[in-house]
Parts: sequence; C-alpha cells; structure tokens
Amino acid sequence: MSEAAALQVDDLGVRYGGFQALEGMSWSVAAGEILGVIGPNGAGKSTCMAATTNSVKHAGTIRLLGDDVTKVPTAELSRRGLRRTFQQNAFYGELSVLENASSSLIWGDGTGLAAATFMPLRERRSTARRISAAGELLDRFAIPRMYFDEKPSDIPYGTQRMLALALAYASAPVALLIDEPAAGVGGTDMKALADKLKMLKAEGIALVVIEHHMDLIMTVADRIVVLDRGRMLATGTPQEIRTNEKVLEAYLGRAA
Repeated sequence: MSEAAALQVDDLGVRYGGFQALEGMSWSVAAGEILGVIGPNGAGKSTCMAATTNSVKHAGTIRLLGDDVTKVPTAELSRRGLRRTFQQNAFYGELSVLENASSSLIWGDGTGLAAATFMPLRERRSTARRISAAGELLDRFAIPRMYFDEKPSDIPYGTQRMLALALAYASAPVALLIDEPAAGVGGTDMKALADKLKMLKAEGIALVVIEHHMDLIMTVADRIVVLDRGRMLATGTPQEIRTNEKVLEAYLGRAA
C-alpha cells in the first residue's frame, strides 16, 4: 500500500451473474488530493463507487488509512470517515434544508431517550447547538439562508447539488466519493462547485470525483482514472489524459 494513501482499492471486481461489471480495478487517493474518475456510460464508474463503499458484493481489497475495511458494513464505513454522494440527490424529503443539515450532524451528539425525558434543558441546549452548527455548515457551502426553511425539492437544482455535498461533508470525512456533482448545473453554480471541491482538498480530505463534465474534472483533478467497459483504460495527470491516444479514441474523441 502507498504510505500516503488515505483510501486505496486493489484488484476490485464486481460480477452480476455472467456479466463482469468491474475487473482488476486498483487506485489510491491521498489526503488533500482529487482523483477524477471518467469514462463513457456503462464504463463501471458508479459500480466502482458502490464496491468501494461495500454496497455491492465484490472481489479485491479496500483500505482506509491503512486499515483493511473490505468486510466493514457500509454504515460503519461511513462512521469511520468514508462518505459518498449519489447521482440522484438523496434528502429527507419532509424535512427542511436546515433540518437535513442538522440530521447529518447528529452522530455523537444525541442525548438518548432517558436524557431527553429527565434532562429536557440539556436536550434543548444540545438541539440548539446542533441547529447552530447546521446553519454554519450551510453557510460554509454558500447555501442562502432564505432556503433554510424550505424543503430541498423546492430550492434551485444547483443549490440542491451543493446541499448534497454539504451533507456528505458534515461528519468530517477522511475520504469523500462524489458521484457526478456537476450533473444538471452550469454557469455560476459550476464555478461555485469547483471552488468548494478545491476548498475540501485544501482541508486535507481525499476526494474521488466521478464526472462527465470534462472542463470541471480537468480543472480540479490532480490525477484522473479512465474506465472503459469495467477496466482501467488509462491513468495520469489531466494533461497526460488529454493527450493519451487510447483515451482520445475510446472516450474523448479526436476533437477533444
């Protein structure tokens, strides 16, 4: 294992019946590094994310901060600091934006049923602290306060994508897997997204970003992995990927 790796996967493989969706996948990402993952539809990008978080049965090994976590349940992996976002926004639909943020901060701060019953003042203070921290979290990700009391489905889509990133970040992850954060956004939202990814990198979080928006990934990534039909086609710096003949032929196209 690379001594500098915060997250490393080795020989990752996923098979669905007779279909090999992912084979021989190996990569690592260090603290304070952005690893981009690109490839055409069906290349195995999301399957790779699911396998890395033990959400699907897979071959190979996964290490987080040097520890073998290959058999650690997904929920426990999240508590250990391996978090992810999804292509489709996943919120508590009946809760407000602020309540969603507060819920993402609940680990380690709950007082329990007995405390809530017999020490209501302590419970109220704990809730107030969590609400305050939730507001600070949303401020940090530039989510306007006029949306705090709205349902996530009622706020602009670009803001929803930023909210998803904020919720994944809330529990101070070691490594964050981000699945197509730029899907459906553009303009100022795209720039804000790039800025936030750079912010997370500067904080020392290891980031793995799946993305189809090539301008974004070429701008923010330190290294890029290219997948094709479940295998690694190429890996390198953005400049190396731009000029890689296999990538140009199989994915980016000659005009790239």
